[in-house]
Amino acid sequence: MPHAYAAQLALIIDDIGYRRTDAAVLSLPQNVTLSILPYTPFGDQLAHKAHAKGHEIMLHLPMQALNGNALGMGGLTNLMDEAEIKSQVDKALERIPFAKGVNNHMGSLLTQLQLPMHWVMQRLKQHELYFVDSVTTHFSQAGKQARREGVPLLERGIFLDNDLTPKVLEKQFRQAIAQAKTQGSLVVIAHPHPETVLFLKENLRRLAAQGVTLVPTSALLGQGTQRLAKAQLKSNQSTSR
Repeated sequence: MPHAYAAQLALIIDDIGYRRTDAAVLSLPQNVTLSILPYTPFGDQLAHKAHAKGHEIMLHLPMQALNGNALGMGGLTNLMDEAEIKSQVDKALERIPFAKGVNNHMGSLLTQLQLPMHWVMQRLKQHELYFVDSVTTHFSQAGKQARREGVPLLERGIFLDNDLTPKVLEKQFRQAIAQAKTQGSLVVIAHPHPETVLFLKENLRRLAAQGVTLVPTSALLGQGTQRLAKAQLKSNQSTSR
């Protein structure tokens, strides 16, 4: 029986757009938020289909990583000036219709840099979008710059599927439930792997029984979730992505 006062959990599936099989995420409950990469073969199509099914849409914006992994088209780097950064943000948003917010794809290098992140947040404020820091580095400046510009901010609490083995998926899922109940709300990020989608289809129904409500990401805005950053970071599994 659902609890009267449920904690809230936002689940973002990102890295969407490169594979035809990413469409499997459309089988998930509509309160699952979908964050889509720009300039991808299936990104625009999936954004339209997901929006029609009631999913909240985000732009998954590529940003430079410490490991030097290729960003793909539209990625932001530390070699870009203000005009280039802002132009890239605008063009990426044009590629993903219905986006209500943005989270960083990789970005363990760029999110550490105050000036580029300041420029990004200036643009997001102009577009009236929120930002979710994927927290791919503990040294991220994204939150500071979002607060400076008045951009609504959330931070990722848990990566669900860095390891796709069933045992670890279950461990992360249980941790997400516990953390959401302790903190009152939590942002979880996962990816469109077949193993992840299957796990979520079979297990998301457990949330209500545990007193946790699955909500669109924007539902957490204004609840002071950003003040939980220190508590979240204790259990973060940050990767230099």
